Amino acid sequence: MMREVVAVGPERLGFDDVVRVARYGAAVRLTDDAMARMAASRCRVEELARADVPAYGVSTGFGALATRHIPPELRAKLQQSLIRSHAAGSGPEVETEVTRAMMLLRLRTLASGHTGIRPRTAKVLEALLNAGITPVVHEYGSLGCSGDLAPLAHVALTITGEGVVRDAAGTLKPAAEALKECGIEPVELAAKEGLALINGTEGMLGMLVLAIHDLTRLLKTADITAAMSVEALLGTDRVFAADLQALRPHPGQAVAAANMRALLAGSGIMASHRDGSCTRVQDAYSLRCAPQVAGAARDTVAHAAAVAERELASAIDNPVVLDDGRVESNGNFHGAPLAYVLDFLAIPVADLASMAERRTDRMLDVARSQGLPPFLADDPGVDSGHMIAQYTQAAIVGELKRLAAPASVDSIPSSAMQEDHVSMGWSAARKLRRAVDGLTRVLAIELITAARAIDLRRPLRPAPGTGAVVALLRESVGGPGQDRFLAPEIEAAVQLIRDGSVVAAAESAVGPLG
Repeated sequence: MMREVVAVGPERLGFDDVVRVARYGAAVRLTDDAMARMAASRCRVEELARADVPAYGVSTGFGALATRHIPPELRAKLQQSLIRSHAAGSGPEVETEVTRAMMLLRLRTLASGHTGIRPRTAKVLEALLNAGITPVVHEYGSLGCSGDLAPLAHVALTITGEGVVRDAAGTLKPAAEALKECGIEPVELAAKEGLALINGTEGMLGMLVLAIHDLTRLLKTADITAAMSVEALLGTDRVFAADLQALRPHPGQAVAAANMRALLAGSGIMASHRDGSCTRVQDAYSLRCAPQVAGAARDTVAHAAAVAERELASAIDNPVVLDDGRVESNGNFHGAPLAYVLDFLAIPVADLASMAERRTDRMLDVARSQGLPPFLADDPGVDSGHMIAQYTQAAIVGELKRLAAPASVDSIPSSAMQEDHVSMGWSAARKLRRAVDGLTRVLAIELITAARAIDLRRPLRPAPGTGAVVALLRESVGGPGQDRFLAPEIEAAVQLIRDGSVVAAAESAVGPLG
């Protein structure tokens, strides 16, 4: 099968392009336009390098050391020293998909023709992506200003044949060895190229794009598990009616409510208590207000996506080469726009999980579950059912609340007060990745609990949409019965959510969800 190739030029990359290269290993190809633009801007940088007037990053030091004029014979050493000293990350390796996203997005910035990079240097970055060589980038090191310096420096170090990488098989080895095995010739950096490789926001942007991709799926999943819980708890779907939702015209809320209506349509469980025998006037907020919370989360994701789209169209570097040939210093590397939305997204992630945990707890409490056995246990007292699965949810929700505290307000000055205000966007992105994983696990526990409760309502039958999800789950997770090893069942549900199978099962019955 032919490998998919993503063209990289001056134009904005799409979200799907980033995901295909970062997560699924698609190849990349610099366009002819990109090569021409890089060559043209490189000519201007070389003119400045020959000039007597100092130019920042070309013939001077960096940051607080920018006052020193560097003679021509030391400028190659200047660039290599920059990369070696800035590759100062520490802690665990970040995920391969994060590093590949960062590499791709930096390549796109280079392809814009505004950085002054040599085309041959950019081609090495292209070759690394295509060979599946992933530089080891560490958890700590970026303040999000000037961009993601330390993470990008670890990538740049690989381009020069130094540092440590993982090859396509995931084996840890010296960069020089991995490059040689793949026939990639490392480069000696020339004037301005060190800065061009590291002075950007691509680390935090890559994580934002991946988070938005995952949250788009998780929001549909949250509607599915909420609908299953409404059925399991003998709730009503009348509150999700379109005319009621239209009284508060938030777009995300309308989408979430429409999903709930579609998922619950044709439910035998819902029909069973529409005969006038039900004496409850209103459901609990965690059921009745599900579209309001999931809808607000959708609107937050939409705002974050708009910010990400603008950043995907940006050329972040300092200094930059403008179309008229000027080379100008600027502050576009500051990560505030990304840091704010990365922090913002952690709030609805925590709140969605909190609401899902409350629905789960309600199904397990005999006083509130509308006739279900305590903890959904087969023989309560001998069996504990899903009691401790809810504990796991609660522990994760507690962690998500802590992760919702913003990183972007915690600026720490650096570089002898030259960089006296930083974004902390990388930190915001790292905690959002942890939060997205936590939400996935909370929804997985609601999924297996609601499915068990729905099975316990037999002979009443669920709706086609929710029933399709229960049937999917039963292929890997057994139905009600005596206590058994629960952790693998939770993990199986996590994987069904993560790979999109849960959404696909529901959509096979009700059509596309919003």
